[in-house]
Amino acid sequence: MKHILDLTLKDSRFLNARNILMKFTADEPLPGMKPGQFVEAKVEGEPKVFLRRPISIHYVDEEKNELWLLVQTVGNGTHQMAKLRPGETMNFVLPLGDRGFDCEKRNQRLLLVGGGVGVAPLLYLAKALKEKGNQITYLLGGRTKADLMQLDEFSKYGEVLVTTEDGSEGEKGFVTQHSVLNDNKFDYIYTCGPTPMMKAVADYAKKSATPCEVSLENRMACGLGACLCCVTDTKHGHECVCQKGPVFDINDLNW
Repeated sequence: MKHILDLTLKDSRFLNARNILMKFTADEPLPGMKPGQFVEAKVEGEPKVFLRRPISIHYVDEEKNELWLLVQTVGNGTHQMAKLRPGETMNFVLPLGDRGFDCEKRNQRLLLVGGGVGVAPLLYLAKALKEKGNQITYLLGGRTKADLMQLDEFSKYGEVLVTTEDGSEGEKGFVTQHSVLNDNKFDYIYTCGPTPMMKAVADYAKKSATPCEVSLENRMACGLGACLCCVTDTKHGHECVCQKGPVFDINDLNW
């Protein structure tokens, strides 16, 4: 069930120059949300912004009744979001996305691959997978050390391996060049991030005969399948990412 709610900002802080962690709460218990789903945020006070902004669900803390969002400030809308102060409210439609990540795996070796702000949905995913006895390995990439975020949080649920393009942290290169891919066999792969990175991960998954899911980051103006701006080409025809996804099996995509 989808909800339209005013949530109160409880805390926010910049993790680096462009990305801010925002924690929202409500007087009533938050609705159930699944890893891989997203929200649509209504931006107030910015005349150039007319549409809601889609943001991946980074984490849900049920005990504290908090929704965490990892927001990259790239345009007028997200810069306005970053100006919100604790105690102020923001309106959301949530949760959106009929298909999140497959969280039914049990006692398997799982690889979670993320790049840039695409790491956002992988934290809540790892929590769900860890609770079912899975062994989790993170492979997270960035251009520099400053682009790597939330490593302490990720490490609560599994082994964290990193790459940076300039070699300032972890192995130098892209995530698909990390040595762990040469020596280890995983039962399943989940990935989210820039499309070229996800396509490279999908190629690796196909070559290694490893099932793989990707979370697409198409522009989603409405989140309800009405505007059709997030349509992607699949083996089943053109489908709205906001409804049929945002998570897809790589074998369903025309990649």
